[in-house]
Amino acid sequence: MTDLWSDLLGCLDLRVLPPEDSAPGGFEGRNQQLEYHRLFGGQLLAQFARAAALACPGQGRQVHARPVPRAGRREETVRFEVERHHEGGAFATLAILARQAPDVIATASVSMHAEEDGPSLQAVAPVSPVLAAEHRVDMHLIPWETPSAADLDSPGSAPPELELWMRTPPADPELAPALTAYATDLSLIGTAVRPLEGVSQRDAGAAFTSAVTSHTLWFHRPFRTDGWLLLRQHSPVLAHGRCFGRGDVLTEDGVLVASYAQEALVRFRR
Repeated sequence: MTDLWSDLLGCLDLRVLPPEDSAPGGFEGRNQQLEYHRLFGGQLLAQFARAAALACPGQGRQVHARPVPRAGRREETVRFEVERHHEGGAFATLAILARQAPDVIATASVSMHAEEDGPSLQAVAPVSPVLAAEHRVDMHLIPWETPSAADLDSPGSAPPELELWMRTPPADPELAPALTAYATDLSLIGTAVRPLEGVSQRDAGAAFTSAVTSHTLWFHRPFRTDGWLLLRQHSPVLAHGRCFGRGDVLTEDGVLVASYAQEALVRFRR
């Protein structure tokens, strides 16, 4: 756990790149050292969030990331080229390219908004108590505590829903959006296929082929990840080779701090 956690933190320590005549300035980040056939999309989401925060410090953000149909290479660092479309007193808009020369492997559009005072309202279902230690599950690429009453690796049929608790080791609050973005990429496809008898997320690459085509996050309030957070998600549709899922991130006392949505290819083999 410590090695994977440290490895992830190292990937979020982006190096500032100077502007060049042929390309905008940006950042460079190394890749996770995983036994995985391509770059994990959660890594790119987390690095997009960090690049946006470093480019426009002190502002909240919405991250809309869109991978392209080209797998990133684990052995090559990723360059994040940032273009500022607008930067005002309260709002900023960025476009970020993730590039491994000469290819673009993902793009992100990011909306930034400085924190403002105003009414604070929400309408979400209450949060149940945090699950005890015996409900901890192995979420593979997530290097922190993740209790859940559901088992995405079970081949039995179940509703396309998931409640997953998470709590990281002590972490800088500035990393909260990146760490949360990382976690939201892992389980929405598994949630979408839960109603299918005899199929689970373990069957990716065997019974079906999957790939994320779009992933969007909205961050509503400042928060920390080293306190308990609930990822409450569901998939309302799986059809025509695609699935769609969405979720909320809530604190232990029920405060909604972020939301997310994802569309993905889910192509079953005949």
